[in-house]
Amino acid sequence: MQIEEKNHKMKFIYARVVLAFLMLIFVCLESCQTIVDPQKWDHKKAMLMALKWQEEHPIFAKAPTDWTNGAYYTGVYKAHQSTNDDLFLDVLTQMATRNEWKPWERYYHADDLTICTSYLYLKSLGIEGVDLQPTDTIIHHHLYKPHAWKEGNTDKNQQILWWWCDALFMAPPLLTAYAKMKNDPAYLDMMHKYYMETYELLFDEEENLFARDLHYVWKGDSTDVKEANGKKVFWSRGNGWVIGGLALVLDQMPADYKYRLFYEDLFKSMADRLIEIQHEDGLWRTSLLSPESFNHGEVSGSGFYTFALTWGINNGMLDREIYEPAVRKAWSALRGCQKADGMIGWVQNIGASPEPANHDSWQNYGTGAFLLAGSEILKLN
Repeated sequence: MQIEEKNHKMKFIYARVVLAFLMLIFVCLESCQTIVDPQKWDHKKAMLMALKWQEEHPIFAKAPTDWTNGAYYTGVYKAHQSTNDDLFLDVLTQMATRNEWKPWERYYHADDLTICTSYLYLKSLGIEGVDLQPTDTIIHHHLYKPHAWKEGNTDKNQQILWWWCDALFMAPPLLTAYAKMKNDPAYLDMMHKYYMETYELLFDEEENLFARDLHYVWKGDSTDVKEANGKKVFWSRGNGWVIGGLALVLDQMPADYKYRLFYEDLFKSMADRLIEIQHEDGLWRTSLLSPESFNHGEVSGSGFYTFALTWGINNGMLDREIYEPAVRKAWSALRGCQKADGMIGWVQNIGASPEPANHDSWQNYGTGAFLLAGSEILKLN
């Protein structure tokens, strides 16, 4: 009797194991149905592992709606757009619901708008329950409500609304997507107005790169900030914010928009410069013109570059023959920075200038940059 009971239990356990295994196969097949190429599935699997690890290790600088999560979830929504995998969509929807569809608190600060880009994406999919009222409010306040940053009467760095180059990732993609959703080019015109202020303040026409802020813009005197090798300071992630934001803007901007050519030309100029200073290992250094300062690759800047350059190939703006070897080498190097559990390492911490990273340094925006890069690599045929 005991033997029969034991056999019955073993059969039950075996049946449960088989059922679980079959369910796992079904889930995997369902998840992989849009990507049948083995190499592409390998890329997607790496992206899913990064997502899983990041969701299990939440982090933010100020609040769940701050710029760090804004950048991370931009990567998540682009990953869903490329894969149509429900795991990415579920994560996005849960995040937006937790946040009650709100941005962070500073209407005048571009950083606090970024998270809203994911909300607009969910709205574009027809997801039920989307509440864009908080997004409407912060956009209108940001563009039209008076603030000292707009008037140029603050300290020497904060002379314009978007006074630091990171802002060109934080606000313009949202405003471009918002203009598209509203079918109202007035929002694009306001975006262009403030974008040009930043461009004229921070873009270096000799190097085709952006200074992080006025502190790093050379004036030709003894106060100029230099690297040890005497060159200008150009921060990798800062320029990653810019060109990554440019790709997002161009992706949403109408082909016939009156100022589109400016953004295309800027994108191509930066792209040309960036592949000139890419390192043999595929990654860029945190100080773009002084690689010896911290002689190792860094993932957040490199991830944004890989995303933008691959987007340029996929959308016919960059020569495939020239750029494809560079982005494939970069993606291979980014994959090498992912640990076995999915964590993305070699990410410079929060900052405003070149600093080192290491195998164990991570941030959510680094995961976002990795997902952005993967979202375009998957489209590269």
